[in-house]
Amino acid sequence: MIPTHPLLQPILELHRNLRAVIVHACETESTDSLSEVAEDGEGDTLFAIDKVSEQVLLDAMSALASHHGGIVLVAEGILGGKVTLPRGRAEHECAYRVIMDPIDGTREIMYQKRSAWILTGVAPNRGAQTSLSDIDLAVQTEIPILKQYLCDELWAVRGQGATGERLNLLSGERVQLKMRPSRAATIEQGFATISRFFPGARDELAAIDDELVHRLLGPCKPGKAHCFEDQYLSTGGQLYELIMGHDRFVADLRPLLATLLMARGFPVGLCCHPYDICTVLIAEELGVIVRSAQGEKMNYPLEIDPDVAWVGYANEQLARTIEPVLLEVIKSRNLELKARVPADREA
Repeated sequence: MIPTHPLLQPILELHRNLRAVIVHACETESTDSLSEVAEDGEGDTLFAIDKVSEQVLLDAMSALASHHGGIVLVAEGILGGKVTLPRGRAEHECAYRVIMDPIDGTREIMYQKRSAWILTGVAPNRGAQTSLSDIDLAVQTEIPILKQYLCDELWAVRGQGATGERLNLLSGERVQLKMRPSRAATIEQGFATISRFFPGARDELAAIDDELVHRLLGPCKPGKAHCFEDQYLSTGGQLYELIMGHDRFVADLRPLLATLLMARGFPVGLCCHPYDICTVLIAEELGVIVRSAQGEKMNYPLEIDPDVAWVGYANEQLARTIEPVLLEVIKSRNLELKARVPADREA
């Protein structure tokens, strides 16, 4: 079955236009200019490269909204994190709620280290109650580094499966993308990662990682390695690695460290947000199991602010094996998800 949705083709076209604009900026601008801080408010820091595609995005979404019953667009970089399109339309009159991250993996692409991703999730508009679990269309498009001539496009419609294509940027040729999550029953000799991107409590995350692997696999044999990790600084990229069978397990537990960080005198740092993981539907349609760090459904609201703690397992068997142990380890360390304290109320 080829997935169909009223917004699928327009969103694919928008992603391709955004990719072209961003790649062109990378070709013509220096790393220093692209990495200049453009905005540094309460959310994630926005760099010059983040602003490159902003007007293209708003123009395209405005035209799209006019033809499809109105859109509530949720995206970082937009004033207030949300805009109703066409302008002036009441939010409750819009047919869709669309959450986007125009560049997920900004730091990777602006330093030309690794691919970034354009992420979009589309849900029927249920107002403030609309959540990640309501998304029925997800589109994820690779932004390749300049020395790379192949890039992938993935999309899924709920209940209709997932599809992908690999584009040759030199010839324009497209071939079907073979997406097959790992069927391994264990993380042994595979990639299994607990994200620890930033300073502050990396020791705690590493300790959780070590304890989890030891409890799952036992002591490591001398001169051998149990498993491996890949700190891909992009949630969309991490989902892609699960989708393609490269990774077997990924956990991003950063929001659980709020109490520990505050006890150490540190603020809660940069965490995953709903727009970072808005394409989780693609992974789920392929059989990847993605849950909250409490083992619950991913029902975070489609807003820019919530901190998201999530865990991905390449298949059901890995979920059954790893999840109970992971939840025990989290509980034993008294870690829990706490709401972020607004900046004006922080001590």
